[in-house]
Amino acid sequence: RTVDIDLVHAQESRRILDRIIGFRLSSLLQQRLGSKSAGRVQSVALKLVVDREKEIQAFVREEYWEITAHLKKDDFPFKAAFYGKVDQKIKLNNQEETEKVVKDLENATYTITDITKKNRKRASRPPFITSTLQQDAGAKYNFNAKRVMMNAQKLYEGIDLGTERVGLITYMRTDSTRLSNDFVSQAKDFITEKYGSKYYKGVKQTKKSKNSQDAHEAIRPTNLEYTPEKVKKYLTTDEYKIYSLIYNRALASLMSDAIIEDTKVNIMANDYLFNLNGEKIIFDGYLAIYEETNIDQEQELEKIPELNIGDALALEELQTEQKFTNPPMRYTEARLIRKMEELGIGRPSTYAITMETLRLRSYVTMDKRTFIPTEHGILTSDQLQLYFSSIINVEYTAKMEKILDEISVGNLVWYEELRRFYDQFEPLVEHARDNMVKLYPKPTDEICPECGRELVIRRGPFGEFTACSGYPHCKYIKKEPKKEPVSTGVTCPVCGEGEIVERIANRGRNKGKKFYACSRYPKCKTAYSGIPTTQKCPQCDNIMVTLDDGTTICSNPKCKLEK
Repeated sequence: RTVDIDLVHAQESRRILDRIIGFRLSSLLQQRLGSKSAGRVQSVALKLVVDREKEIQAFVREEYWEITAHLKKDDFPFKAAFYGKVDQKIKLNNQEETEKVVKDLENATYTITDITKKNRKRASRPPFITSTLQQDAGAKYNFNAKRVMMNAQKLYEGIDLGTERVGLITYMRTDSTRLSNDFVSQAKDFITEKYGSKYYKGVKQTKKSKNSQDAHEAIRPTNLEYTPEKVKKYLTTDEYKIYSLIYNRALASLMSDAIIEDTKVNIMANDYLFNLNGEKIIFDGYLAIYEETNIDQEQELEKIPELNIGDALALEELQTEQKFTNPPMRYTEARLIRKMEELGIGRPSTYAITMETLRLRSYVTMDKRTFIPTEHGILTSDQLQLYFSSIINVEYTAKMEKILDEISVGNLVWYEELRRFYDQFEPLVEHARDNMVKLYPKPTDEICPECGRELVIRRGPFGEFTACSGYPHCKYIKKEPKKEPVSTGVTCPVCGEGEIVERIANRGRNKGKKFYACSRYPKCKTAYSGIPTTQKCPQCDNIMVTLDDGTTICSNPKCKLEK
């Protein structure tokens, strides 16, 4: 077809913008802070992570208490939460207030006084686009964006199925939820034949994102005959998981709504009110094959038995629990991708690269799959905000995406927009070059043994190092003395011969983190997250370990019993 020159201009403008910002800022940060890189999208993503961490640090926790009644009817156990009085919610602020309520509940009869039932429809989600695939795979399988895209790429390029090589999915870098008519027709026959006609609904109207592009349809299986079970033996475990998600989500997007019965039950006990919120599936619809994972860890509703007003319930236990209000959750990859998508930052094809770059540049570390900014990451973001806040921010980055979209349809002139940007950006660079704090290289009083020039302290991806100031003509790097592991005085509980020493991980995703291991490594590969004790876990019989904050937990990560 005829080349669309407006699309060409939009693509060239994007590349030029990214190079101007990336090259100019990266060079500046390397010279001043020892930071490795900056970018139009990368630096805004870092700002989101840093801002969230500052919110968490500033958060003041408040104590509150919960009372949970463990009830039973006809051998069916369930839980109800304390509310207060009928006309007033009571907030329990401390143990004394809680114990007073518990005392008032002694010998109480738990009776159902009201039941409200309401049916609601739960519609299936649209088929996957790049960002939603990354979010769902992250929530379900703990896959990072890079791992998701690597396996999706293999499914797209083709899998050897014995007699033929087949591309199992459509192109996986897309932000369109459109499905081809051929696929919809095939899916209708497939769903009707396997589940019945009442399970098919067809294409649902979805709100199209302002920034979405429609060059590629949604991510879907190329042929429904290749079910996940049928091709499983030809796929790796990761490929099978990703293919199952894509296959089931595409089918589910065309299936009927599920019908859920929400039930709210009021339970009275000595003038105190307990609430029970439950749900029951009346018609499963698309839930027959697929249910999206919640990435915000919201509490699931109770599954409850058949209840009637006036029923007396048996009390099994009255449980009290001290709690504290929680700060905002740190970003996982899935949450950060969702946030960037909501704000209109970046494109689906760039999310995985952005996540990986933040880690590679040592701007963030990962803890329980969440991003924690490093000191250097915070410094880099703060300096960028000090000198480039008008460019490196959510609103401007989203606005730039809209400008590029307008260029792509011929509504804006590409070189005029680039000139407008450059005239604003270049003075900021010059101002920062003259005024930004210069942290690296730091002078020393040592002399290079190879060329006689002064040695300086530089910063690399793995922290500070001392090297010749004459680089690249002289590439001398001073070797730091190897640090001896610190002994804890605890004998290894596994081999009984070595002692447990404190070590720092020097590779992998836990690089830089402290752990405790046997001094006889590699003969004994025992390692713990804390100092081992002589106690055994009462649940799984593994060694209990004491963490740096004094908490004693089970060494088995799947147990994590706190003492």
